[in-house]
Amino acid sequence: MDRATESARRILDLEAGFNFRELGGYTTAAGESVKYHKIIRSAGLGDLTKNDTAYLGNYGVKKDIDFRSSDEIAKKPDHIPDGAKYISLPVFTEDQTEASKIEDRVVPEIDFDPRDGYNHMLDVYRNMVTEDTARQAYRNFFDELLGNDGEKDVLLFHCTAGKDRTGMGAVFFLYTLGVPLPTIKEDYLLTNQASHVYVANVLKQVEAKDPSLVQSIKALLTVNEDYINVALKAIKETAGSLDNYIKTTLQVDAQQINDLKKIYLTK
Repeated sequence: MDRATESARRILDLEAGFNFRELGGYTTAAGESVKYHKIIRSAGLGDLTKNDTAYLGNYGVKKDIDFRSSDEIAKKPDHIPDGAKYISLPVFTEDQTEASKIEDRVVPEIDFDPRDGYNHMLDVYRNMVTEDTARQAYRNFFDELLGNDGEKDVLLFHCTAGKDRTGMGAVFFLYTLGVPLPTIKEDYLLTNQASHVYVANVLKQVEAKDPSLVQSIKALLTVNEDYINVALKAIKETAGSLDNYIKTTLQVDAQQINDLKKIYLTK
């Protein structure tokens, strides 16, 4: 299977959800693969139809990890499959990514220069590494990952757009399993393909209201390798390496890493 076909296979086709993606199939440096039907990353679940939640239920989703803030959750609660457990792990006390504000209004009311979306996102990625709330959320995320040990149980984790807070969660998870960083970056950038229709629709509306904001709003709605690189730089500055950050800052020990590999990898 070529890369394009494999990427397309990962994008789940829902009626009212976007950027829902399988993390199965990625190969580790040791030659093992992440299991399919074990873990999904996504954007918000607040608009899902009954058919969508039934689809996720049939897929095996038993845990829904929500990285959004309390305000985001209150505005748009998740629609989850019957029998799934909902877990709130807010990365930020309020949505720094602006994704929820763009959902509310195409040209959002934001507290930074509205033409400076790119630099704002660089700040967001630094904060996801350095702020205590974010660190605690990702530490707790690993606890939930470790508890997802039922053979047919699937864990889903998400935020509003499924790209920033969710993106860093995927970085930590895949790296811990031994997936090489270039592959992790490919998964990160796949958001731009998986969210293309949604982003194009929003930008069309921005163009009609204020063309000067299109590039800035695009920077808020998409992912950029510069963003993840800023996070990795902050990780190196604070912990020396991504490996050390996971082991010391997020406190994932060697036994837990081995347990994660047993749960999520296959030969």
